Amino acid sequence: MAGIDDLIDELERSHAEAQERMSDPSIFSDHRTAADAGRKLKELEGPYKLSQEWRQARADLDDARADADLREMVPGLEEQVDSLEEELKLALVERDPADAKDVIVEIRQGVGGDEAAIWAGDLFRMLTRYAERSGYRFEVLGSSPSEAGGFKDVTFAVKGDAAFSRFKWEGGTHRVQRVPETESQGRIHTSTATVAVMPEAEEVEVEIDPNELKIDVYRSTGPGGQSVNTTDSAVRITHLPTGVVVAMQDEKSQLQNKAKALRVLRARLFELERRRQEEELSAQRRSQIGGGERSEKVRTYNFAENRVTDHRIKLTVHQLERVLDGELAEFTDALTAESRRRALETAAFA
Repeated sequence: MAGIDDLIDELERSHAEAQERMSDPSIFSDHRTAADAGRKLKELEGPYKLSQEWRQARADLDDARADADLREMVPGLEEQVDSLEEELKLALVERDPADAKDVIVEIRQGVGGDEAAIWAGDLFRMLTRYAERSGYRFEVLGSSPSEAGGFKDVTFAVKGDAAFSRFKWEGGTHRVQRVPETESQGRIHTSTATVAVMPEAEEVEVEIDPNELKIDVYRSTGPGGQSVNTTDSAVRITHLPTGVVVAMQDEKSQLQNKAKALRVLRARLFELERRRQEEELSAQRRSQIGGGERSEKVRTYNFAENRVTDHRIKLTVHQLERVLDGELAEFTDALTAESRRRALETAAFA
């Protein structure tokens, strides 16, 4: 178990090395190496600043203990040192390297027929409103609208600082309990939609061999199967080694649909590799709050009770309309805090 002094010594060494690396002109000849070095230095800036504040507070505390005239300051300084120490430990908990990335989100209707598609549309609005509230930009990559409203499936990208760290908690099955507009008897139905949240991978992170792709083109279709345009602009890409299939048809250009399909394919392959690595890190996996799997029930939205419950942390709020309008920060912050608390428990210095 490392003491706080050892941790700070190690942190200061790492920060000095990261600064030295960034000042080396040779790293900028390789885009990926330069990006990694910059990301590493940025990650260390916050903890390093805290470590310097801790050193100063600790020095002030030592001075106060040694000087009778300053003795009354000791309790306050002890509290400050303890608080900074706790902040520093939390800041040093190993973060998911993907947290800083942009994301690609896929929403699909689950059980419940037309009502599930309508619910998928509601989730799309909720998550894109959340993106806007967070100061992020979103871009729809592809969708299959349902005749009854909503979507059979919809895929969109979210760009912004640390988007994955905020959106990753939305992955899983979202369940709604409400009376559908089509229900004449006023009975409450339960429907679901699934959400997959994947870090958007850069091209240098996931190299795709064109020889391992099967690319089909066809005419795009709208709700009910009617042809939307008369050219073969829709694209379906199959990654032969993994069997992953991505189809895009929203753009009128085959090239644009292919480019979007490759973005989603790259994200899915990146996520597959992340999952494989997490399987190997069993201790880390145990400390996670859910794995973001589509099959995992993460939240229930009950209209009759104006209630939203997150099952992973047993958090319930009675502000359903606000949540559906994208006010998800309360859930995100609580899930992030619980995740860091669990990670802290398993860290070497806990």
